[in-house]
Amino acid sequence: MRTESTDVLITGAGPSGAICAGILRKHNHRVMVLEKETFPRFSIGESLLPQTMAYIEEAGMLKDVVEAGFQHKNGASFSWRGRFTDFDFRDKFSPGWGTTYQVQRARFDKVLADAAHRMGAEVRYRHEVTHVDVSQTPTVTVRDESGEPYQVTARIILDASGFARLLPRLLDLERPSTFPLRQAFFTHVEDGIPATGPFDRNKIRITVHPEHVNVWYWLIPFSDGRSSLGVVAEAAFLDQLEGDEAARLKRLVEEEPSLRELLATARWDTPVRTLRGYASNVKQLCGPGYALLGNAGEFLDPIFSSGVTIAMTSSSLAAACAHKQLTGQSVDWNAEFAEPLKKGVDSFRAFVESWYAGSFQKIIFSENHTTGVRQMICSILAGYAWDRSNPYVAEPKRRLGVLEQLCASA
Repeated sequence: MRTESTDVLITGAGPSGAICAGILRKHNHRVMVLEKETFPRFSIGESLLPQTMAYIEEAGMLKDVVEAGFQHKNGASFSWRGRFTDFDFRDKFSPGWGTTYQVQRARFDKVLADAAHRMGAEVRYRHEVTHVDVSQTPTVTVRDESGEPYQVTARIILDASGFARLLPRLLDLERPSTFPLRQAFFTHVEDGIPATGPFDRNKIRITVHPEHVNVWYWLIPFSDGRSSLGVVAEAAFLDQLEGDEAARLKRLVEEEPSLRELLATARWDTPVRTLRGYASNVKQLCGPGYALLGNAGEFLDPIFSSGVTIAMTSSSLAAACAHKQLTGQSVDWNAEFAEPLKKGVDSFRAFVESWYAGSFQKIIFSENHTTGVRQMICSILAGYAWDRSNPYVAEPKRRLGVLEQLCASA
C-alpha cells in the first residue's frame, strides 16, 4: 500500500474544510483535502450570516463568492399568527459585515472548494477515509475512486466531514446531544412569489406554526426565482402525520396562512428530503494530532442559521493553531481552539433553547425593548456570537430571562 504525506490533512471539502484550506495555503502550508462525494452535491444550510464574510475574506475567497451571483441577504424576517418583524443586519451592535448571501449550497460549496484548489490545496473527490490512527504520527487509510487503498500521514488532521462525523465515529468521540430528537423536511421549489409584492427576497423568512411554538418553517429565496423551503419539529410530532415526507411538508405549509398565500403558485419540482436527529455533541473538540471542525464537532439546530458560521469560525481558529504548530511555535489547542469556539456555540445554544421554549418569539415580536437591545439581539442573529462586548453574548441566559419578563409585563 502506497503512503503519501502532507502538512495538514482535511477530511471534507465543504465550507469549513475549504475555508481552512484557503487560510493555510495563504501561509504556504501543504494541504490535502479528501472528499468522499463528488461536487456539486445537494446540501442545506443555505442562509449565510454576515459573520461568515470575514472568514471568506480571510481565506482569500471573497472575489470568488461575490462574483458567483448569489442572492443578496441583509437580514431576517419573522412571522407568527399574522404578526411580522424584521431585523436588518446592518443595524447591529457589533462591528463587521452587515450583509451576506443566500446560496444554493451545491454551487456555493463548489465555489469555495474550487477556490481552495486554485490556491494550491490538493482536493481529491470520491476518496473515502476508512481508518484513522492518531496514536503516533497521524495517519489515515483511504479508498480512492477506483477502490484502491492508500495511506496519508500528516502533522495535523482536521475533520470537516460535517454530518458524516468521521473522526467522532472512528475515534469514539460521540456524545448524545441534550436537545430533543428533532427532524426537518425540506426541498427546493420554484416559488412563484411576485417580485412586486411585500415579500423581501433579501431576507430569510422564519415562520412559527400558528398553534405549535416549537414547530417552525424556513423560506430562503434564491436569486433565480427559487427558494429553499423546510419545516422543523420534534420527530414525534412529525411521525403522527400521515403520508410521505412531501405530503407532510405540504400539509404543514397549508396550515400556516402567510406561507400558504406566499406559495400559492409554487411549483414543487424537487424531491422532499429529511434529516432526523441532527443535533450532535462530542467528548472533546481536539486531541493529539487532530481537531474537529463545524458539524463534525457539534451541531445545534438550523433555527438561526448558525451552522455555517460555527463551521467557518472553527476553521479560522484551527488554521491559526495549525500555523503556529507547523512553524514550531507553542500552541494550546484546547485554550486557543476548543474553548473560544465553545463560547460562541454556548451563546447560540441559549438562543436556541429560548426559541423552542417559546420565549424568544415573545421577545422579538414585543415592542417593549430599546433600540440598543434590539441591535444587540440583531448581532447574535447576524452571527456575532463571539463578541463578548455584547451583553447578550457574555451572559445570554440571564439577559434573555430578564428581557422576557420585561416583554411579558408590557
